Amino acid sequence: MRMLLGIVVLLLLHGCASAPPAVAPDNAYFRDELFAPASDRIDANDVFAMTPEMRRYLKREIGRQLEGKGWHRGLVDALYNDGQLKLQYDSDMTRTAAQAFEARSGNCLSLVIMTAAFARELGLAVHFKRVFSDDAWSRVGELQVASTHVNVTLVSTKHDVRIIARERDWDQLTIDFMPTARGRIYRGYAISEATVVAMFMNNRAAESIAQGRVDDAYWWARAAIVQDPGFVAAYNTLGVVYHRKGRLAEAQRVLAYVLEREADNTFALSNQVLVLQGLGRQPEAAVLAERLAKLEPHPPFFFFDRGREAMKAGDYAAARDLFTREVQRDAEYHEFHFWLAAAHIALGEAVPARKHLEIALRNSTTRTDRDIYAAKLDRMR
Repeated sequence: MRMLLGIVVLLLLHGCASAPPAVAPDNAYFRDELFAPASDRIDANDVFAMTPEMRRYLKREIGRQLEGKGWHRGLVDALYNDGQLKLQYDSDMTRTAAQAFEARSGNCLSLVIMTAAFARELGLAVHFKRVFSDDAWSRVGELQVASTHVNVTLVSTKHDVRIIARERDWDQLTIDFMPTARGRIYRGYAISEATVVAMFMNNRAAESIAQGRVDDAYWWARAAIVQDPGFVAAYNTLGVVYHRKGRLAEAQRVLAYVLEREADNTFALSNQVLVLQGLGRQPEAAVLAERLAKLEPHPPFFFFDRGREAMKAGDYAAARDLFTREVQRDAEYHEFHFWLAAAHIALGEAVPARKHLEIALRNSTTRTDRDIYAAKLDRMR
């Protein structure tokens, strides 16, 4: 049977893959009276809002470059070439356009939002796309998080009337900010701005859960549902919020709604099993757990957790083999490489240890992780 280690939140960087319901379920799943007022400002208008500093940057610092290269290519070069704004990928939090510009960093969704805000200020058309790629898993404490992916296409609205094919390279430009996506071409489908804003809010909800701010998480998840009632992932997050609040009946109801829409949603199934167990409804929980095990016999972190147990027991060879199996499933998650390096070090295997530490450093998504891995590499050298 599948081992359930904790609540799973789908921390999306874009939309869900299923067909959404047409309308919201009459706010049937909101229980505002259970939660303290939000400590965050929650306003959809803030997500793409431009600041005076951002407008000055466009006009004074890169205005000539925009005229010379074309507005969409000039903008991308200014924002993401190392010699100019020097933006960095950082998955610590999901930022608005203004916050990403001020911090000079952001995760995939933050950078998409900031780029779209600048592009619209220049009069470019903006199209968002949900990209088909494998979910990337990470863990914050007991919280397991799956991140999926979105990119953005900028289309010039000022073009020579003699140009018939608007698909030409100089007329539109698709930008993808995933560190591991460079050089790859992924297929996907268009999503609306409302969905992008709902993704932003859902990310903020999940980040609030990870920080123990359950009341704030409720208001972010609620706002995501109001923004885009078809965004099923936000209902899953709301179910997690109710569970964390100790409101199991409310959690069960909203997760049941998700499973009505998507019967094989493994995130909602995982959460619903835990909720039903907490309600004492063991037979129902067992049925869902069995279905979940068939859908996902080796869930995320399955081999990783067993590798950690082997490390504690001093069986470093077994740990190395288990971490290797996890890396073979997800070669891009930095923590798998870090622990594989640790197992190699314990076995006295310096060369592969250094190799996997270098991969962990290259694939790290936060400044904190980058500093840790860099320090360990320096000590090895």
